[in-house]
Amino acid sequence: MVNTFTLISGQAYITTYELVRKYVSQYSEDNTVKSLVAGGFASLVAQSITVPIDVISQQLMMQGQGEHLTRFRLNFNTETGKPKKVFGQTRNIMGQIFAADGFRGFYRGYVASLLTYIPNSAVWWPFYHFYAEQLSQLAPSDCPHLILQAMAGPLAAATASTVTNPMDVVRARVQVEGRSSVIETFRQLIKEEGCWGLTKGLSARIISSTPTALVMVVGYETLKKLSLRPELVDSRHW
Repeated sequence: MVNTFTLISGQAYITTYELVRKYVSQYSEDNTVKSLVAGGFASLVAQSITVPIDVISQQLMMQGQGEHLTRFRLNFNTETGKPKKVFGQTRNIMGQIFAADGFRGFYRGYVASLLTYIPNSAVWWPFYHFYAEQLSQLAPSDCPHLILQAMAGPLAAATASTVTNPMDVVRARVQVEGRSSVIETFRQLIKEEGCWGLTKGLSARIISSTPTALVMVVGYETLKKLSLRPELVDSRHW
């Protein structure tokens, strides 16, 4: 339920991406440059909304068998002996985070998130357009462009996830374990687990990001097509 609020960040993300891409196009016609800059700025805006939601949802996820890894515990209802449901639990955790760390507690791992998702987004869009262009050269001329884009999205997601996974591992540790130093967390991770520790969760990220990219690309490109003025529809290759 808490993660449904990320819909707001999604709206902010795509709006920022389109606006920045349009602005950059005044100075450069290079598709890679426009995608990289717009993707980076879009992620900056989106993460400012997403990080507090992530912090709360991660603390909720760690309750139960993993609660020894987190500083916060759900307060149980004295009458039933069970934690309050859904938003009762959310208010409970939010209150504990604010009491312990103040407003800054909701932005724990913000820098690590920016270091993860700005590169992820900046890499995703150029690779998306790159894969779409390469696939269009290999595919038959009558192949619908939307199918190629639907293939390019997951490929770009897998590539971006692989490139940025080390920073995502550090981000998760900073947020869940309540650490404050990104550099110190990185050093300790290397010391304890070696370079292989930076690949933790990579398969899960790829499995998660590829279907998400597929749905996003199909929806995004379809809505763009529907939003075009009638006289421009035939000028695009779909």
